[in-house]
Amino acid sequence: MKAKETQLLKFLKIPNQYIIPLYQRTYSWSEKQCAQLWDDILRAGKDKSIKGHFIGSVVYIEKGLYNTTDIPQMLVIDGQQRLTTISLLIAALGQAIKDRDDITEISQRRLNYYYLYNIEEEGELRYKLLLTQNDKESLKKILDENKLPKNPSESIVKNFEFFKDKIENSGVDPLTIYEGLNKLIIVDIALDRENDNPQLIFESLNSTGLQLSQADLIRNYVLMGLDTKDQECLYKEFWYPMEENFHESKEEHIFDRFMRDYLIVKTGKIPRLNQVYEAFKLYTHKIGAPTVHEIISDIYKFSQYFTAMNLFNEEDEKLRKIFFDIKSLRVDVVYPFLIEVYDDYQNKIINKDEFIEILNFTENYIFRRAVCEIPTNSLNKTFAGLSRELYKNNYLDSFKSVMVGMKTYKRYPSDAEFKRELMIRDVYNFRNSWYMLRKLENFNTKESVNLENCSIEHIMPQNENLSAEWQNDLGENWEEIHEQYLHTIGNLTITGYNPELSDRPFIQKRDMEGGFGSSPIRLNRGLSAISKWDVDEIEKRANRLSDRALEVWSYPDISDQNVCNFMNSSIFVKPAFRDLYNKILESIEDLVTESSYEDGGLSIWNTKTDLYLFLRPEKNHINVYFCIPPDEIHIPEGILIEDGRDLEEGYSRTSITSTSQIPQITEIIDKYINS
Repeated sequence: MKAKETQLLKFLKIPNQYIIPLYQRTYSWSEKQCAQLWDDILRAGKDKSIKGHFIGSVVYIEKGLYNTTDIPQMLVIDGQQRLTTISLLIAALGQAIKDRDDITEISQRRLNYYYLYNIEEEGELRYKLLLTQNDKESLKKILDENKLPKNPSESIVKNFEFFKDKIENSGVDPLTIYEGLNKLIIVDIALDRENDNPQLIFESLNSTGLQLSQADLIRNYVLMGLDTKDQECLYKEFWYPMEENFHESKEEHIFDRFMRDYLIVKTGKIPRLNQVYEAFKLYTHKIGAPTVHEIISDIYKFSQYFTAMNLFNEEDEKLRKIFFDIKSLRVDVVYPFLIEVYDDYQNKIINKDEFIEILNFTENYIFRRAVCEIPTNSLNKTFAGLSRELYKNNYLDSFKSVMVGMKTYKRYPSDAEFKRELMIRDVYNFRNSWYMLRKLENFNTKESVNLENCSIEHIMPQNENLSAEWQNDLGENWEEIHEQYLHTIGNLTITGYNPELSDRPFIQKRDMEGGFGSSPIRLNRGLSAISKWDVDEIEKRANRLSDRALEVWSYPDISDQNVCNFMNSSIFVKPAFRDLYNKILESIEDLVTESSYEDGGLSIWNTKTDLYLFLRPEKNHINVYFCIPPDEIHIPEGILIEDGRDLEEGYSRTSITSTSQIPQITEIIDKYINS
């Protein structure tokens, strides 16, 4: 590595070409950052006591072999944001003074030849700075003063126009700007391809530019070590499409969020959002073998699931509607589980109907808990480990069993709890109020009502100073009733005529044009037959809507016995023993003609030979019971056989803790069958 302090303009004057690698993020400086740089340059230009102004470092490495007649090409590791911004400012300054005869010290031609172009070169080699993707074409068009490309880089164009406006309208002497540019100082860091590790140096730099996102760091990490051809191939095939997809969403940090969810799927651990990059490096070190191509293609695959759910680019209309509903609940911690289930759906482990049922029950679980005001701080851990609790050979039932089997703060609220809380709580100020009313309105109908121009309406008005008509309808306790029932589900509906209905008496709200009586909205059905809106009608309507809510957000349809069986089956074996459990099953699968979960374990029969086994997972081992008396059973070397009367008289039992004991199990079975 060679590092030296130098003037930025002297650095740019050297006949080099600085290339931004494909894996680097695109140009992203904001107007605020450009304004700060502008102020710094003016201050340095006006104040003769300021000898220099440091703006950061530029780190680069030679791209590779090139002909001695060519301009040397350098890959920029750090500093592209500053180089790009300064280039835009110099271009704007040159264009502003192009036709100025009163300025002789500088000219557009001199600025271009010294700092923007390698004037003796042709094609792309003539540009001193070569950006990536849309940024490249936009900067080239600006420098050449040509028409912008069809889809120009927003940041490039916006910041160029910012500097152009400042130069033309601030009244500042162009020579002052040039003098300020001359005082900009950088640290010029040239890396040695043979001895320096660009990735480690990149990580250690304390850049004064815009902080890189976790996804930016991961992209640089996986692509930086590849040769240019592989970088370009992988970036264009996988990473750039991901960036474009996530760019469509205006959600901040959504790419970082996805990368965290991806790591949760792969590791079962939940890194902090600002530590995703470090967690990713740890993950790739641990898995070892996969190539960069395999890692990036796998990330890309899961990103497709994530964007299908979050950005609604799912092709299947039915799935897209469910994804929209889940997204409406704003519970981001659910996605690690859902993208893993989506992967199982794509791999045909579950079919579409099963996938939809899992999605629906997940949505129902989240909403029921929200209505019952169960704290959400445990949900991230619940969903992070949920897929590991499922028995893939009986996916749907094991999912339902896990959901229903969760207790206390993890519980899936029962019908009784959900209905009780829904009827009495303030759902108007509930953050999912519109979602709730929309779902109630459009449930189980083929023709959904367009609610785009509608809003929530209080049947009994919100105004504390109720009219005499309302006071008369509600009775002598009208103030108490108003306070208790105002924001409850029984008193809320949807209308497109909210301002017109306002505080009018109930009969007018019912019978006026656009009123409840003529409303096409299903939630308003039944109101036309009511002559007085009082506490009895509010409670009856709340009861009806709550009963409908039990259908909309239903409880998993699985028996207590099945839940009990699954709670004691392989899916609840400690992870360290789950693989052992499954390997035991694999070793005897050819013998199994019937099986069922019961009494906390798995019963296995071979009806041809009268063989019966019972596998019961315990805390630290797996018990295998044989329907063979202890004094008749074959005892292989290295295994302990005990009396299995704790299950039933006449049984033998052995405890398995390692796959090395499986051959002894199969030996016992073979001796029994062949005896």
